[in-house]
Amino acid sequence: MSYLETAAQFYSEVAETPEVGLCCVQSSPLQFPGLKIPSQMQEMNYGCGTTVHPAELVNQPTVLYVGVGGGLEALQFAYFSRRPGGVIAVEPVAAMRLAAKRNLEIAAQQNSWFDSSFVEIREGDAFSLPVADASVDVVAQNCLFNIFAPDDLSQALKEAFRVLKPGGRLQMSDPIATRPIPTHLQQDERLRAMCLSGALTYEQYIEKIVDAGFGQVEIRARRPYRLLDRDTYNLEANLLLESLDSVAFKVPIPEDGACIFTGKTAIYCGKEEFFDDANGHILQRGVPAVVCDKTAAKLGSLLQQEVMITESTWHYVGGGCC
Repeated sequence: MSYLETAAQFYSEVAETPEVGLCCVQSSPLQFPGLKIPSQMQEMNYGCGTTVHPAELVNQPTVLYVGVGGGLEALQFAYFSRRPGGVIAVEPVAAMRLAAKRNLEIAAQQNSWFDSSFVEIREGDAFSLPVADASVDVVAQNCLFNIFAPDDLSQALKEAFRVLKPGGRLQMSDPIATRPIPTHLQQDERLRAMCLSGALTYEQYIEKIVDAGFGQVEIRARRPYRLLDRDTYNLEANLLLESLDSVAFKVPIPEDGACIFTGKTAIYCGKEEFFDDANGHILQRGVPAVVCDKTAAKLGSLLQQEVMITESTWHYVGGGCC
């Protein structure tokens, strides 16, 4: 079987027999007022972080969720859309589609505001999304794209870009690797399906997003995910995987490169009250200003004595220089 067939078989198994904490970190799903998450959905919480960021979900957006899983995040997105077809969930695995449909019907019984028509489950996959060009506000996926081989990941990202409206958002949560994963693990299809051996490094992951056309990427969270120990996985040294939550915007890529926000700030400490770099960045003396990594590098190299650049916090919630 190809690695995608192995993944499909694997997720058919866990759709029929849920395994709590199967492949990802133990975390409680986000809670919102008036939202009750069925226990069945929580048992099938196979994501490594969250793609549901409330600040991005105003005005009842149309959300395309790739890889429905047990339906948990589809339900959370429906909390913000609250209309028939507001969430379109695309899932290639028949058993998972059935499980998600069943779980959403239970959710409708437990939540008076929710109707199962709010989530439309469609058969399909990430490489040929069954929706029109520029038709959705948000594309989301949790712990799916990391399974894909590099060329397949590029295709999935381009498909997400295609279906998003201008200014739309790609909201993702995936494992990344703190150093390249050795070939013998990458070739283990079962480990890849379990989100343990297909992860790219942070730099490779961001490069793939930008190469697909996204002009701005914001890192919402970065945290430890799993440790591949040297004895179990036949490694020279332990290898840490991290979980990365990001939001990428379908906006043009500036001539000097994409804007990547990782929580850095620039602080002007010169003699004047303000500093203006003539490129749209005005810094007030002593006041941290959120900047993208590209601007941070430019300001730091030009004004080493007058501008302090803080380290990445790997947590960013909007605003900033671009």
